[in-house]
Amino acid sequence: MRNLFNKENFLFPTLDKKQKIQAWVLFALMALLFIASTFTFVNMLYAFTDVVGSIVSGSIDVAFKDLRRSLPLFLIFFMTLWTLLALHAFFRNVSEEKRMRSLKKCSIVVLAFAGVNFFYVCISRFSGGYSSFAEGSPSPWFPLDTIIYSLPFILVAAIALLDGKKILKAYPYIVPSRGPVVARARFVYCFFVSTWMLFAIYGFAAFWLGLFCIDFIHGHFAYALALLLVFFVNALFFIAWEFYYNDVKAEKRKDVLLPLSLVGLGVSLLTAIFFFVALGTDKFAPSNIGFGLQPIAFAASINIATLLLVLVPVIVSIVALIKGLILRKKRPEAPEVQKEEAAPEEAKPEATSEK
Repeated sequence: MRNLFNKENFLFPTLDKKQKIQAWVLFALMALLFIASTFTFVNMLYAFTDVVGSIVSGSIDVAFKDLRRSLPLFLIFFMTLWTLLALHAFFRNVSEEKRMRSLKKCSIVVLAFAGVNFFYVCISRFSGGYSSFAEGSPSPWFPLDTIIYSLPFILVAAIALLDGKKILKAYPYIVPSRGPVVARARFVYCFFVSTWMLFAIYGFAAFWLGLFCIDFIHGHFAYALALLLVFFVNALFFIAWEFYYNDVKAEKRKDVLLPLSLVGLGVSLLTAIFFFVALGTDKFAPSNIGFGLQPIAFAASINIATLLLVLVPVIVSIVALIKGLILRKKRPEAPEVQKEEAAPEEAKPEATSEK
């Protein structure tokens, strides 16, 4: 367990001053993008809930009208999330060639999302889709604020696309990173990380919304507390993976992953037990508390969204535990054993020379 707090296991102490500044800048950018993703994700989910609610009630025309109006919310969320994924890939990739290729592809995608949003809002405004550039819902400046929000992304993506190679040559970045993902496992890895990130973003957003929206005074206190804990644990696990485990030296991960996964499994199981006990003693709590915070749980009595959020940390911990056990089994042999095995082979040339 002491390996979890041993400074020698981490990459940062091995970096020089310039590299540390670069790493901290990217850390800060990823943290800001993560927070921005939570707010854009919540807005998108509430818009998506309205669309699905209209479809369920049979108002297909209203659903399409809501979808056309709220399309910028979908575009800016995916633009923000894609930028976060791109920055993660840039920060964690050890190959300069792959890093530059990823930077170009992601810049094109971000420009596409931002460009479509800009032209869509302008065309919709002048064709009557919006009564003004500041309709007042879901924000006082919607949909103009989506264009303003997109401008920094357009600027940075354009610079990265046009001058990214020159900038990287002038200011080379030495990545404190993991090794490249095996090609045959890349799709599974990317899918797993992206899905896990969505749950973490949703949990982080719901946790902060819950602090202001949940009524802790008029009943359902145990379930409300369990719900907040479930949200917090989902965000905490992903943050620990991004800002802790990914900065452990490759050769030290076999010593860190197993105790880290055991701690995570204990925390996730205790959280799940607490949640189900609170739910079992107060079955009306989800409809009174949960639905306002869970726009993807359309049937609050089934509590779909929270059940998924309860299970994700448990699954992540089990996967980490299995990986930790595999890494422990692949531990290299001790140097003394290798020397003893090599000694007879080294003696053979001497015997032949004497003959």
